[in-house]
Amino acid sequence: MNTFSDPQAALRGSPLGKSGAYPGRYDPALLYAIARAPQRERIGIGGQPPFFGADFWTAYELSWLNPRGKPQVAIAHITVPCESTHLIESKSFKLYLGSFSGARMVNADEVRRCIQGDVSAALWQGGPVRASAGVRLIEPDAFGQQPLRELEGLNLDRLEIECSHAQPAPELLTAAFDEQPVQETLASRLLKTNCPVTGQPDWASVQISYSGPQIDQGALLRYIVSFRGHEDFHEHCVERIFTDIQARCRPAKLSVYARYTRRGGLDINPWRTSHPSLPPPNARTARQ
Repeated sequence: MNTFSDPQAALRGSPLGKSGAYPGRYDPALLYAIARAPQRERIGIGGQPPFFGADFWTAYELSWLNPRGKPQVAIAHITVPCESTHLIESKSFKLYLGSFSGARMVNADEVRRCIQGDVSAALWQGGPVRASAGVRLIEPDAFGQQPLRELEGLNLDRLEIECSHAQPAPELLTAAFDEQPVQETLASRLLKTNCPVTGQPDWASVQISYSGPQIDQGALLRYIVSFRGHEDFHEHCVERIFTDIQARCRPAKLSVYARYTRRGGLDINPWRTSHPSLPPPNARTARQ
């Protein structure tokens, strides 16, 4: 497993944006870890983050061989705790999962245990594993039961607004501090960010749930759209949205959840919340 603490060194060393042969055998060393701390420091997070949460991954291209050599397939749901010291770069995750395609495994549970152990080790990079990755495999008999669900909340996209920012503009955010606090959930399908290596677009829906001074909805939508030219990993983008809303609108409670469309057979869905709570349902949206 590879790891770098400097963001630019991490991006240069990752397999993202590079051509290469797909692995022919199971290889946990393909997992490429990137430290969370440097990117968090760039948005003013030092030490203990001001949120809880997780990154929910869905892997649609998982296959292995049974003991007789017959291919097996499954969908994997992988939960990565946000308190881990590292995240895993997505292309390396794809290559790692692809390395199972020629591996003979006793059953799906053996595959699940391998993924859980390998991913957990990568997330903590030799330090104590304070929270393991969660792994659940969906086998073919249950494929038809997988839910399709849009993010709940008042649709911000209904608003007719003028958008002129292409980089995150937290100064757009405002709230009614002199009025009674509210509790509401807002949602938009207009979040777009970009890969920090390849520049390819990453499309997402985002949900903001909060209680506190009422956030100006038009301003919030303009702020979401302002990420359209921003380059960063999904996890860091959601953490930036969380910290900007928290700093500018001062909610008593806040939760930010984004569901990104898949790339390379993987979707990544970060969730950050100010207070411990039950996680949102890991159900794909229509665009995923």
